[in-house]
Amino acid sequence: MQKIKETFREVVFAMLPVVLVVTILQFTLLHLPGEVLWRFFGGAVMVGGGLFLFLLGVQIGMLPMGETIGSAVAQQGKLWLLLLFGFILGFIITVAEPDVRVLAMQVDLVSGGAISRSVLVYTIALGVGIFVALAMLRTIFNIPLAYLLIPGYALIFAIAAFAPPRFIPVSFDAGGVTTGPMAVPFILALGVGVTAVLGGKRTTADRFGLVALASIGPVLAVLLLGVIYR
Repeated sequence: MQKIKETFREVVFAMLPVVLVVTILQFTLLHLPGEVLWRFFGGAVMVGGGLFLFLLGVQIGMLPMGETIGSAVAQQGKLWLLLLFGFILGFIITVAEPDVRVLAMQVDLVSGGAISRSVLVYTIALGVGIFVALAMLRTIFNIPLAYLLIPGYALIFAIAAFAPPRFIPVSFDAGGVTTGPMAVPFILALGVGVTAVLGGKRTTADRFGLVALASIGPVLAVLLLGVIYR
């Protein structure tokens, strides 16, 4: 019950400023038709309700499951198994990410179908899966995060020099949408589960940074897709 109250309070505090600002603008500058305003209020209520249910679901199911999977796989003591599950889970959770599908839909629409929606979704998911596996490798061998981030971004800018200009902004947007509400909680929880089993200083340091690494993968993947399309 306490989680329900806290989640409801968070959603109200998140949505209320938006509603208040729009209402003030309506009566001072916008003066939109009443129908449009009531549709906005109705949409705000539905968004708030959906956000409440989503956050509650994340706390009740997604986070505990991510930690459990990370702990269970790490306890097997097999490197290949951890990398395999890191890739599979990163791939699947990205395919399910709503932000990724919105980006793919917009790109497909703007490009007139030249860049297929499904191709873009699976390309982004492939990039995330590979880099989540790489993040697992980093956790196991205690590799400093900067040793992976700096070469990763250097590679991004190197490939961007050969990619078509229209793919460059899409690639960086792809990196942003993978840090959405579905992928981030699960990836973070997965890292927490793995580092909790490994123990030592890594339980407080290496559980973070996974999302930063995961966001590099889709940028590289979409840039490489652009080089192929070229």
